[in-house]
Amino acid sequence: MHPTHVPLRLATGAYILNSGISKLGADEGTAQYLHGAAASTYPAVFKDMEPKKFAKLLAYSEIGVGAALLSPMVPAAVAGAALTGFGASLMGMYFRTPSMTLADGIRPSQEGIALAKDAWIVGGGLTLLTQGLWGTAKSNAKAGVKKSKKAVRRVTPGR
Repeated sequence: MHPTHVPLRLATGAYILNSGISKLGADEGTAQYLHGAAASTYPAVFKDMEPKKFAKLLAYSEIGVGAALLSPMVPAAVAGAALTGFGASLMGMYFRTPSMTLADGIRPSQEGIALAKDAWIVGGGLTLLTQGLWGTAKSNAKAGVKKSKKAVRRVTPGR
């Protein structure tokens, strides 16, 4: 894990992990609320799912994303992809629920402020994803240059 990723991964990982753990014991009312929000946004996926099963799925998903962020052995690109996907699903809910935004469809209504703030999750995920991919590409390029130099030394006469 790159040292500059530690604050982002710790803060978001701990927050999302805690959120998932707190949903593990969701009561029927909470499960119905969570399911209703997801089913109205993504009906093709969640409409027919039982609310308690959805709450468990959501809890385990959040625990998985949080754990990936907190685990130093999970590459930044992988953790970033998980965080970006999670954040994008929340932003999808924000943009697809008319009551969440003002008439312009972008700025949050009073009801949408809580979800609009989740844009930071997408930003953090994209940061980890791009830095992870960039670091891998840079590392692979350096390795390729070293390999080329060794090959040139082997075939260059007089060395």
